[in-house]
Amino acid sequence: MTAGYLLLEDGTVFRGRSVAAPGAAFGEAVFTTAMTGYQETVTDPSFSAQLVCFTAPMIGNYGVADERLESARPWAAAVLMRRCGGETWPAWLAGHGIVALDELDTRALVLRIRESGAMRAVAVADESALPVGDALEQVLAQPPMEGRALVAAVSRAEPAVYNEDGKVRVAVVDYGAKTSIMRRLRAAGAAVTVFPHLADPDRLASFDGVLLSNGPGDPEPLTAEVEVIRSLLGRTSVLGICLGHQLLGLATGHETFKLPFGHRGANHPVLDRRSGRVLVTSQNHGFAVRAAAGEEATHVSLYDGTVEGFDFPDMNARSVQFHPEAGPGTHDAWPILERWVADLVEAR
Repeated sequence: MTAGYLLLEDGTVFRGRSVAAPGAAFGEAVFTTAMTGYQETVTDPSFSAQLVCFTAPMIGNYGVADERLESARPWAAAVLMRRCGGETWPAWLAGHGIVALDELDTRALVLRIRESGAMRAVAVADESALPVGDALEQVLAQPPMEGRALVAAVSRAEPAVYNEDGKVRVAVVDYGAKTSIMRRLRAAGAAVTVFPHLADPDRLASFDGVLLSNGPGDPEPLTAEVEVIRSLLGRTSVLGICLGHQLLGLATGHETFKLPFGHRGANHPVLDRRSGRVLVTSQNHGFAVRAAAGEEATHVSLYDGTVEGFDFPDMNARSVQFHPEAGPGTHDAWPILERWVADLVEAR
């Protein structure tokens, strides 16, 4: 173990201890408030190009297991912790080449991000290999998250059948899809096929429903993906999740914008405007859809009032900004996927 540090683009340095792979990891420094689910978090493709700070005081204490993977590999660029618990977690990170620091003042880091917004940063495992003065110049040379199209780097290259048996056929467009989404669709009774981010819209329209998945980066540069969605509307049932929600917003004439420090965690309250019920949800996004006049916004965040869901009945499309598969997270939103599949079965 060596002395490492985290450097933010404003010059702030947080010193810590390297507990995993050597090297330096560049990306956007963000934080998640989830108390559990650290393995699901780092294997979520939505965390691509990000240095993830966990606010829970100890991370790694219940080990690792393959069944908790959201994808085949970690996507977070680095892991930042107050205390690293156990031996299997840091060994697993090191085996995947992930830089990880503990003994960081994560409370001070989170307050800094909340005050100044998510920033470009670097996590360095060994200060002697990359001094702070040299690192800052490299951080400032990195592109900001705003304007970055990251979906192509995390999406699958070819279609693949996840499961063949089901009452209805669902296509999942992979912008960085989590395995939990496919598991929940299968459990709800759907046969699932996963497609690349720029799948043929005519082929997608042949399915009973199309799910637009989560994914990383800024939705605004994804103009080709938006055109695919626009050509699907009214031809089959569409459900968007997270980035899929944002892309559906763009396809229906809305605008997106970058949040100061995003919503990341498994404890975010969301109001369902139709029922009046508050859902405790799992979230991971740095961009949001700008509110517009009309009744299409079905869910809103009780933290900042941002749009958390849409319903476009005339186009047979709906979406949620949060994660109804809840991996990790509470199960308040599970019925959203189940109801959608049930609606597809009824419509056959």
